[in-house]
Amino acid sequence: MFDGFDPKLFEFLHGLEANNSKTWFDAHRSDYEWFYKNAAEELVADISQELSALGLKAMPKVNGSLRRINRDVRFSKDKSPYHAHMHLVFWSGDHPNRSAGMHFVIKAAGIGYGAGHYGMNADILTRYRAVVCDESKRAALQEALAAAKAVGSELEPPALARVPKGFEANPDWEDLLKHKSIVARTMTDQPHPAWLTNQNAKDGILDLTKAHLPLIAWLRAI
Repeated sequence: MFDGFDPKLFEFLHGLEANNSKTWFDAHRSDYEWFYKNAAEELVADISQELSALGLKAMPKVNGSLRRINRDVRFSKDKSPYHAHMHLVFWSGDHPNRSAGMHFVIKAAGIGYGAGHYGMNADILTRYRAVVCDESKRAALQEALAAAKAVGSELEPPALARVPKGFEANPDWEDLLKHKSIVARTMTDQPHPAWLTNQNAKDGILDLTKAHLPLIAWLRAI
């Protein structure tokens, strides 16, 4: 049973924030392996059965539910080699990066979380816009977003400045048509909850996931 993250995880992340280099990372690789990677994989393995019952996939490995700590710096001005946080994802479709899911991020001084579908492809986006125009289905989306908002997750601003061509500009819901992704997340870091470092960590993450589940289910159904 997962007993919570060791506070030394936060020390490791704080050190990585201040010394984001391969030299520092290599000198602290044992901390990464024990307090970061092994702990995350243990949590995911312990929580996977409950998540499966909710219709979500959880894979206890790097590039599964645990995102790589190495950054892809090929097209970035920021050449820092590592992410100074832990990123966990539990997803509903065939791939963690291409389907609706729940995300949980641990940083040195706080946490972040949220759910949604990033970068909907053209087919999904077409279906999304069609169901948003359906009053009952739109109401279900608005209720799901309200449930996520109740635990601190806000809908990200829309990507488009105007309603797409061919759609009615209705002030009550036109902003929903301007989105190319639907993501509700915490906009600022939240303090580390007490449960993060004890045996209640799994239940704390499950409770947050359940609050976002209506949004994930709505997105999965389109």
